Parts: sequence; structure tokens; C-alpha cells
Amino acid sequence: MRNKIAEYQAVEAAAMKFVKSVAEGNSKYARELFTDEAVLFGYLDGKLEHGSIEQFYHNVDTVSGGENFNARVDVVAVEETLAVVRVLEEGWGGRIDFTDYLLLLKMNGEWKCVAKAYNQNSDTVQK
Repeated sequence: MRNKIAEYQAVEAAAMKFVKSVAEGNSKYARELFTDEAVLFGYLDGKLEHGSIEQFYHNVDTVSGGENFNARVDVVAVEETLAVVRVLEEGWGGRIDFTDYLLLLKMNGEWKCVAKAYNQNSDTVQK
């Protein structure tokens, strides 16, 4: 059975914490979204990042989205306690485009992110 639209809106609102942190260069909002045990996987400028979500917080806190940063949130799927969100990012730090996938679980009535995997668009990789 498909969830109500209100549940999709709740998932989108949760994912917007991620976008706000990236745009502002402040991990404060993302820390509200991710669990302490959340994991990160992806390649940044050709180098594999994996492990604790703390690496993402470090990246966000050291590079703001910038004035030309743009993002879009697509709620891909919502089940009773599971959601998948795709976030398209353009111009992070003035040069990088990403596609992020966030895996969220509904925990104690709140949508929390447990994993982030991403792709950096190849035409923005700096070698």
C-alpha cells in the first residue's frame, strides 16, 4: 500500500536538512538528520571516501555550497519505515556536481538517515 502524500512531504523535509547544511557550509542541520552510526560511501575527486558520516560533516564545514549552489530533492520511494531520496547538487564549492542517495529509516516517529552514497559527476573531477 502506498504511503500518504504527507509522509512523502515528511521525508522531503528531512532531506532538506541535508541540503541546507551543504548550501550553508554548516553541518548543524545534517547532524539532526543523520544517525550517529550513519555511513558514507563515494568518490571525491577520484578518491574513495567511506566510513563514518563524520567525513561528510568535515567536508560541509570546510566548503560551503557557494552562491551558485543549487539542489533538487527527489523522494524515490517511501515504505512504512524506509525511504530512499535522491539529491542532485550543482556547483558545490563553485565546481562540483553530485548525485547523492540517502537511505532513511523512520525511527521513533522521525525520519533519520542511516547511509549516504554519492557520485561526483565525472566532468567536475579535479585530478
